[in-house]
Amino acid sequence: MQTRSSVKKRRTIRSFLPDPVSGDVIRELISEARWAPSWGNTQPWEFMIVNGSAMENLKNKNRDALVSGVKPHPEIQMPEKFPEIHSSRYKDVGKSVLTSLSIPRRDLEARMEYYGDMFHLFNAPALLLVLLDRNLLLEYTMLDVGLFLQTFMLLACDRGLGTASLAASVNYPDVLREHLPIPEDKTIAIGVAVGWPDMDAPVNRFERKRAPIDEVTTWVE
Repeated sequence: MQTRSSVKKRRTIRSFLPDPVSGDVIRELISEARWAPSWGNTQPWEFMIVNGSAMENLKNKNRDALVSGVKPHPEIQMPEKFPEIHSSRYKDVGKSVLTSLSIPRRDLEARMEYYGDMFHLFNAPALLLVLLDRNLLLEYTMLDVGLFLQTFMLLACDRGLGTASLAASVNYPDVLREHLPIPEDKTIAIGVAVGWPDMDAPVNRFERKRAPIDEVTTWVE
């Protein structure tokens, strides 16, 4: 089955080719992904697609905010600390990324350059922003958003496209709101970079890890 193949093939893309992605292709992906399940079929998601010159401007402004030392302040706050088990996995993938880029742990300048690339959304030509009504119950809507995004990213993988769900794309909501027509009654949830993956880039080819099944599963019979 194609789905089974895409589940294993899909990965976070951290280097995109500059080739544009047509709006028609993104529209088709959204149209197909909207069949993802949601609580009570509420379908709480709303989207804004950033493409073309607007995307180039947004990437530059987002990276400028990072380089200027502006503290991230997303509209949906992350916890200050992850549980240790999650923290160790997060550190592991960070180590894999830096190793693939041949960046030593203590090379702060090279690491900052990589973070600049991240806030430039890895040079992706398009961004899908997920917006939520401020009055909705966040716990359920974020679960629904995750279901939609997984479906969207698998479908994109089927098309040969790459994606990266990026907190870095929404860490500066004032930048987004200054340059995009985002309604005041909407919360900026998350963004997904979309584009054609550069599979020659080592950062897109390092070996990924997943926890063993027995580490995360309890059987009750």
